[in-house]
Amino acid sequence: MQRAAVILAAGKGTRMPSDIPKVMHKIGGRPMVLHVIDTIRRVCDGGIYIVVGYMAEQVVEAVEQDTSRPVDGAVEFVYQHEQLGTGHAVLQCKNALKDFDGTVVVLNGDVPGLRAETIEEFAGYHDAEKAAATVLTAKVRNPKGYGRIVRGEDKALMKIVEEKDASEAEKKIDEINSGLFCFDKSELFGALSSTDRDNAQNEYYLTDVIGVLSQQGKRVRAFCVDDAREVSGVNTVEELEAVRRFLEGSSE
Repeated sequence: MQRAAVILAAGKGTRMPSDIPKVMHKIGGRPMVLHVIDTIRRVCDGGIYIVVGYMAEQVVEAVEQDTSRPVDGAVEFVYQHEQLGTGHAVLQCKNALKDFDGTVVVLNGDVPGLRAETIEEFAGYHDAEKAAATVLTAKVRNPKGYGRIVRGEDKALMKIVEEKDASEAEKKIDEINSGLFCFDKSELFGALSSTDRDNAQNEYYLTDVIGVLSQQGKRVRAFCVDDAREVSGVNTVEELEAVRRFLEGSSE
């Protein structure tokens, strides 16, 4: 099955002491987003769509001027002029993907540790399950700050709850949302149109698509990665350094 990728790279990164877009912070001398593009190129053959917003020109310039792997026709920039959440960001790709039929892989631009082999295994599981949506999860000792994976009595995935909207019981769940998803494109945008901003952050959450599809009786799945460090995003200087150490082969 053909795969297209949507990379979310529109955010500022409010907890980083810098005015540059979060995905422009460097690992190994290159912006994080370039590492993510390198990885996703190896597993997606249906185009790569990079959602840009805050200081978009910096991200576009970095990608277009990347001498190690120049931009080609398979990469397209999509603009999110108002940052109204991850769901809203993906919705901006609706027109760009109107003629695409297959699996849409959505990931953040701040996960430079993610391996192509993990994405391939994850997407393969999604396809084999014939799922409408699948989320990559991880088990962590300290889940603070992450969306929690809520399962039913039969362990089936029910929904994802963002921490600011989570109950005290849900905050104790140690299985978290990595921010990496696979969607059947035919299901994705219809479900997105059913989401709203009735939440603590007043944003359209991409994670709400899981609950929408589950309530519709569609097949939703979760795939747990072995090493949570691989899917660690970067929101602070400390997290940037932790990812740098992980990529250099040393443990925290």
